[in-house]
Amino acid sequence: MHPYIGSGPYCYANSLAMVLGSTAPSPSVIEVLTGSPFGFELLAGRLPLFDPYGWDPDRGLDDAIALLGWTCRRQGADDDEQALVMLRDAVKAGPILAGPVEMGLLYHLPGMSGPIEADHFVTVLEADEKIIRFHDPHGHPYATLPTGDFLAAWRADTIAYRTTPYTMRSEFQRVREVTTEAALHTALPGAVAWLRGRDDLTVPPGTIAGAAAVDRLAGMITGGLDPQVHGHLVHFAIRVGARRLTDAATSFADLGHHQAAAVATRQARLVGSLQYELVAGLTTSAAETLRRLAPTYEELATVLC
Repeated sequence: MHPYIGSGPYCYANSLAMVLGSTAPSPSVIEVLTGSPFGFELLAGRLPLFDPYGWDPDRGLDDAIALLGWTCRRQGADDDEQALVMLRDAVKAGPILAGPVEMGLLYHLPGMSGPIEADHFVTVLEADEKIIRFHDPHGHPYATLPTGDFLAAWRADTIAYRTTPYTMRSEFQRVREVTTEAALHTALPGAVAWLRGRDDLTVPPGTIAGAAAVDRLAGMITGGLDPQVHGHLVHFAIRVGARRLTDAATSFADLGHHQAAAVATRQARLVGSLQYELVAGLTTSAAETLRRLAPTYEELATVLC
């Protein structure tokens, strides 16, 4: 097992770490606490995501915050005017976590010209009627946007899982001391629940999960992927999936849970190898890699139990 250090699309974990400040664990640990590494789904039977079905970053953030012994105030708003008042009041006390936002409307990012149905999270530092200043974990400290543009992105009209427009978390308070090791240990039953499918969540129509979803993706690759799905895999899903599993393996090893670390490392290696296979057009090899990956989710659940 070799820990990974480098860039990656960990926007909500990075943003939460910035808000929590010096007491925060690493974003890699936060990502594991959200539950994201523990599953695979084909959303609506088409869009591959290396996370559990029924999971989303909003739910994951709530879980990670609680596991770390923190509370916060989670709010939304009805319109731009209300949202700006809410944001201006909140940042007076310190940075706030804003998201999801529509990434395609963040016009400080090169090439963005309109909605792309991609979610993102940022840490807002200052806000007034003209400018919003924020740390964008996509690589842009102290980024700025005209207030109207930021509000349009923050409304998140195109993000399917958002529960309120203009979602933000503020007033973070630590209510109990929790070590990183304790938080990870407490998260293990939740990881098993994600791996085996939770009964308390509504699954979108047509979505399939786990080994069946991985096998379905193997068949889709063999039959010829839709260009959009191929682009989603090689530009986002594979890299975040491999990193999540690598971070899970590192966390398991830190807990002394070496069997789980070995399984998660094997998963990470398989997912990571998909990048070259799909970019190079090695469809037979990529399908075989996925078929080897399919049974590992239940294997991980078994060793964690």
